[in-house]
Amino acid sequence: MRLLDANILMYASFDVYPQHARTKAWLDERLNDPDVPLGIPWESALAFVRLASNPRVRTPALRVSEAWRQVRNWLSAQPVWIPLPTPRHRNVLDELLARPGMNSKLVADAHLAALAIEHGLVLCSADTDFAQFPNLRLENPAI
Repeated sequence: MRLLDANILMYASFDVYPQHARTKAWLDERLNDPDVPLGIPWESALAFVRLASNPRVRTPALRVSEAWRQVRNWLSAQPVWIPLPTPRHRNVLDELLARPGMNSKLVADAHLAALAIEHGLVLCSADTDFAQFPNLRLENPAI
């Protein structure tokens, strides 16, 4: 079982990224495997909409409605579910945010890491910052 970071959704969606072909094939395979749950948290889904519709990130930028349509398609796939914080979330997040070297840039990453840890999921991301979180299992489908 996996949890997706927004960068995997971006790479899989747009062929301007060198990671596109590999990440798209990886994501398509997971979206078509009804036996293995694939978590897309709200944070990743909304980050995709924000990034894909931002002309400073993507030219031409999608309209928000177009980016949201893509998210709706992913959320409609049989294996996809939306991981939500459990009652353990605060404790797991407390531990991650108290780590040495924690800074404002890593707060959103800590939240995704906490979701993955508390649900026992592998976090799929191309962001190497996640490696600093203990007890977090990682996979980078972009390499």
